[in-house]
Amino acid sequence: MALDLNDPELEFADLVTAYQSWVMAVINDEKLDGEEKLLTDEIAEDAFNAMRFLPDVVTSAIETTLARVYDVDEEELNSLLYPEG
Repeated sequence: MALDLNDPELEFADLVTAYQSWVMAVINDEKLDGEEKLLTDEIAEDAFNAMRFLPDVVTSAIETTLARVYDVDEEELNSLLYPEG
């Protein structure tokens, strides 16, 4: 289900979940050699839409926390999430 930014019921937690789902999917697909790829265009689009409304401190906290949970170096995670950067 795509994130509907016009939905009056949309909550901050929905934005956090969308961004968190993207980070976890990237880690799964690039680092954990998951048999099934989790990252979809819909997950990526929702995350990029959520980033427009999430403060940098929130996205950074999500990335840092998930990097620790999945034992991924934070710099490496940054290069996986933003390869052009």
